Amino acid sequence: MYGCFFMKKNWFFKQILLIVLGTLFAGFGMASFLLPNKLSSGGFSGIATVFYYFFHWNVGTVVIILNIPFFIFAALKIGKNFLLKTILGTTLLSIFIDIFEYVPLLTNDRLLASIYGGVLIGIGTGLVFKAHTSTGGTDLIVQILRSFKVRISSSKLLNMIDILVVILNVIFFREFEIGLYSAIAIFIDGVMIDIVFEGINFSKLVFIISDKPNEIINLVKNEINSGSTELYGRGSFYQQEKIVVMSVMNRREIPILLDRINEIDRKAFLIVSNAREVYRIRI
Repeated sequence: MYGCFFMKKNWFFKQILLIVLGTLFAGFGMASFLLPNKLSSGGFSGIATVFYYFFHWNVGTVVIILNIPFFIFAALKIGKNFLLKTILGTTLLSIFIDIFEYVPLLTNDRLLASIYGGVLIGIGTGLVFKAHTSTGGTDLIVQILRSFKVRISSSKLLNMIDILVVILNVIFFREFEIGLYSAIAIFIDGVMIDIVFEGINFSKLVFIISDKPNEIINLVKNEINSGSTELYGRGSFYQQEKIVVMSVMNRREIPILLDRINEIDRKAFLIVSNAREVYRIRI
């Protein structure tokens, strides 16, 4: 009982730490690289950039104002735990943007700004995602739309919104190059989010159909040092019952697995696919 309590407490503090670090990185990337060069990473921060240059409003303040109606709406549609963490993430991001806004200009080279800004924002956003939350904005809009079971993927929704925001920036600033450099920043941002959130060593999901399932299971357990699950199926051609061995392992272990299975059962059938997110629920 007490062990479970402390595990939950540690996970809570870990989430808070990830949110703080993530918003710190993202805020620094936006305020020190993108904002001084009129570039956009899409979302509400891109809209806030327009307000910053035309009305001299602080970006962080505008981000908070734009999020308030969605916070109210989300309170009725999504979980309170996710919403509270999102409010924390959005508030911290806004504060960090306003703080780093006073840092001296680091570069006026838009290519460098789009690269380093995209990297920092991607790292920060990935850390926030690891805390199972977001920094509001377009991510929060997507969560709300998904609660209505909108039949469109989250990635498509995010891309559509980001494209519209970048077009808005190009129209207001009347510089087509802003859109080109912003696209670089958004692309790098997405790549870094994937690397931070999912890692670079993607796991492999393996399904093995063999007439020697017990030997395959022992192979996976003793030589690959991985667990496995037995799934019961029936071949549609001969209507024979089969045991399908399912396992998740590192991609470097796949060649070893293939070599050993070739020795055990040359008629074995394997399916190998990417498992980009693998979790073991501990609490």
